[in-house]
Amino acid sequence: MQALLEIAPVAAFFAAYYLAGSIYVATAVLMAAMVLLLAVDLVRERRIPSMHALSAVLVFIFGAATLILHNERFIQWKPTVFYWVAAGAFLASHWVGKQTLAQRLMGAALPATDVPQRAWHRANAAWVVFDVLLGVLNLLVAFNASERTWVHFKVIGLTTLTFVFAAGQALWLTRQGVATEPSSEAPT
Repeated sequence: MQALLEIAPVAAFFAAYYLAGSIYVATAVLMAAMVLLLAVDLVRERRIPSMHALSAVLVFIFGAATLILHNERFIQWKPTVFYWVAAGAFLASHWVGKQTLAQRLMGAALPATDVPQRAWHRANAAWVVFDVLLGVLNLLVAFNASERTWVHFKVIGLTTLTFVFAAGQALWLTRQGVATEPSSEAPT
């Protein structure tokens, strides 16, 4: 359910782009969908996850600039800025807190595996590089391809690349870890 909520604004953007044929309508729909996502977060969790908050702030800033200045380049910059801020957060987490950001985000997905700290640091560094490269790739597509191609890349390409990378990370981390036995009490 949470995964569906997270991709709902992007799906709304994509649908609006195809129904209206306008990046400006799609941007306005994306902004409205982000408001709804934040409201759902507050109702369901009584808080707004930091990644949703960051994404919403960037959508509101770059979306407003796109609509006010009637220039699609602003909304095209949003994914790059998001990925580069995320890369900075992953990088900073090497020195802030007891766990890296990769460990905080992916640790719950690997509950029956004890992954060494060295592997978490390598996974975290891989996320830094991956996010920087995604930001660069987004700019290359945004500035060298048609608007329609960029919309496809943003919605399908970036989402697929992120999913594949996260799945690969989870598999790699599982192989790096040592399986732990679930605690169970012996019957008396």
